[in-house]
Amino acid sequence: MRTFIKKLACYLVVLLSIIVVSTTLQASEVNEIVTKTPPNVIYILADDAGINNFGSYGGTLIQTPNIDQIAAQGMRFTQHYSGSTLCAPSRSVLMTGKHTGNTRIRHNRDLALLNKDITVAKVFKKAGYKTGIVGKWGLGEANSTGIPNKQGFDYFFGYLNHGNAHRYYPEYLWRNETKIEYPNNLEKRTHYSHDLITEEALAFIERNQKQAFFLYMAFTIPHVDLDVPEDSLAQYQGKLGEDDKPLWAEDYLRHPTPKAALAGMISRMDRDVGKVMEKLETLGLAENTLIMFASDNGPSAEGASPIEFFNSNGIYRGGKRDFYEGGIRMPFVAKWPVHIKANSINNHISGFQDFLPTMAELLDVEKPDDIDGVSFLPSLKGEKQQQRHSYLYWELESKFPLNAEKQALLQMPWKLLRLNPWYFWTEYELYRLDEDPSEQQNLAKQYPDKVAELKALMDQAHGKNNDYPLAYYNE
Repeated sequence: MRTFIKKLACYLVVLLSIIVVSTTLQASEVNEIVTKTPPNVIYILADDAGINNFGSYGGTLIQTPNIDQIAAQGMRFTQHYSGSTLCAPSRSVLMTGKHTGNTRIRHNRDLALLNKDITVAKVFKKAGYKTGIVGKWGLGEANSTGIPNKQGFDYFFGYLNHGNAHRYYPEYLWRNETKIEYPNNLEKRTHYSHDLITEEALAFIERNQKQAFFLYMAFTIPHVDLDVPEDSLAQYQGKLGEDDKPLWAEDYLRHPTPKAALAGMISRMDRDVGKVMEKLETLGLAENTLIMFASDNGPSAEGASPIEFFNSNGIYRGGKRDFYEGGIRMPFVAKWPVHIKANSINNHISGFQDFLPTMAELLDVEKPDDIDGVSFLPSLKGEKQQQRHSYLYWELESKFPLNAEKQALLQMPWKLLRLNPWYFWTEYELYRLDEDPSEQQNLAKQYPDKVAELKALMDQAHGKNNDYPLAYYNE
């Protein structure tokens, strides 16, 4: 009996070894396939979402399990910066790889990208990818050179215009160059744009599952209007202590429960990020898809959006239209099985201008010579040899007389702000972010030499453009 048991044990050990070896070979074969096959890329952009609106960055009031899952299964960046503190220039930086001292669109004006501009979509096209965008574009109106279909995208569905994108029940959207009408939609409330955008994203993935694709999902949530269907509103109604008094919301819809509306909108967006990940799993594409999520700029209190209640910018000062950290330090998470280590945290200083060169390196395509971005692909892969920026730069010329023009330059640990650069009352603010990330102590008077040094870099960084002169009147 003992002899039989010993023989049986030996057989089981051999069998187990065969299974382990077989499984290991299968896993290595899968990894080899994933490594050698060009990855699909999905870049998801929220609109006016703050860094603290997400659980993976410390938020506790709004439920974002799917975006948090991307962070848990991939990488969370701690110091990733938007292209600007306003919608259009931020997107222009993302698409062109140039900071706002050089990119074509530097404000929410009626300007357009030109045919000669190189966008990240054109980089993907050069690599043989199918390219699509759903959501808000904002870099060229109809019949201009700046529409998505003339900037490297095979397919477009959504908003061209920023003003139209304020409405979640719009009168029209665009499919490529065709206007899709939704008459009296704001009254009838039959076509909620965010849901349509999500449906189009899922359909794009379905159509292109057998070829490499790049999908840019530019959601409008949580940009005001505060407006969300009842099923998402119900998740938070009666739980957040709404104020009884009506709230001012010029040019936007007034919502009777703004806290529940904002939370419901962000959770609805998160739900639909989950739908995208589920679609990838169903089609067997998840293992070979790089998926990223960020926000275009800091949170905005316009339309009575209750960002203070939710502490949307966390410890950071300011929000939308500010160059303080609350206006430009963004959530950024990325998931790419095999390549990105799960639950990893990256402190590399990066920005929207880095997306184009990162994708160029990923695709082994030559990047344009005149961009400002630096590839963060080594950081995504956890490699130690990561090129770093000498500095990051932002500028914003206002279209409103009382909304000050401004510039900012970050050269860690120092950050310099120049406010009202056109006028004789120019102000300088200097902060040391490693000791004061909330930017509470202006050190400009204590370190005049550092101010002068960074100011000189600002002057170099501003590229001449007749639409954005930033002529320093006081100097």
